[in-house]
Amino acid sequence: MNGAAEITAIPTADRDWRTPLLLLLVGAVFGSSFLFMRVAAPEMGPQALVGVRLACGSLVLLPFVWRARQQLPLRRWPVIALIGVINAAVPFLLFAWAAQRAPAAIGAICNAMAVLFTTLVAFVAFGERIGLRRALALLAGFAGVVVLATAKASGLALGPAVIAGTTAAFCYGIGMNLVKRKLGDVPAAAAAGATLSVGALLVLPFALAAWPTQPVSAKAWASAVTLGVVGTGLIFIPYYRLIQRIGAPRTSVVAYLIPVFGVLLAWLFLGEPVTARMLLAGLLILGSVAISQRSR
Repeated sequence: MNGAAEITAIPTADRDWRTPLLLLLVGAVFGSSFLFMRVAAPEMGPQALVGVRLACGSLVLLPFVWRARQQLPLRRWPVIALIGVINAAVPFLLFAWAAQRAPAAIGAICNAMAVLFTTLVAFVAFGERIGLRRALALLAGFAGVVVLATAKASGLALGPAVIAGTTAAFCYGIGMNLVKRKLGDVPAAAAAGATLSVGALLVLPFALAAWPTQPVSAKAWASAVTLGVVGTGLIFIPYYRLIQRIGAPRTSVVAYLIPVFGVLLAWLFLGEPVTARMLLAGLLILGSVAISQRSR
């Protein structure tokens, strides 16, 4: 009976008008994160920005950590700390560093590579089968990165920012595999809150040491706090609600929406250019993600 209930639940959720709206909301909020980083990073610097982001995000999710405290005994926290570094602190710092030097669209496009890197890490480190289709998808994705790295926007070379964004996506690929294997029994919001909290504590000394000496504008502060509270904390609630309602595979469509919203919002609100090479790279990367996630 439980199996029959699950089978009928997914189509019902698919027909629910709230499902596409939630998908668009999650994609838009995750995509807007790169816009907020682009606004705040030049004034605050990567360390201070990430310190604020992690602190705000972890505070939002701490109630979920408290609720799941029985599943988070002391012996698990070294692994949580490792995941907090790989899946939060380091990639956040890399994306913020890239946001100082390149349009927000660059980070948003590179972020889509996380899906491909998750597959690659599962194959190399954990022996999961990859198959010819996914191998070709990885090659197409890397081709997109090369196209993006050799592009220019407003006369600026994008290579360093692309390398930083791609490395951040690779960290996500490692982190997602560790979360799946080490924290799979912990509610997702609690796992996110725990890793963000540890990441905040680890980044704190670096954030204080690099805290900007000049006054930070209200616009930059608002971007940093919004990035932390909404884009790193609150968004996990509808995101995991979607996973519960329609399943993880269907929710993965968010990976395609993030760069679309990231590029669109940066163009609308910051007037950042969208070049032909950026579009080509985005098509290669998103196409490779679509192919790698397609059911057999």
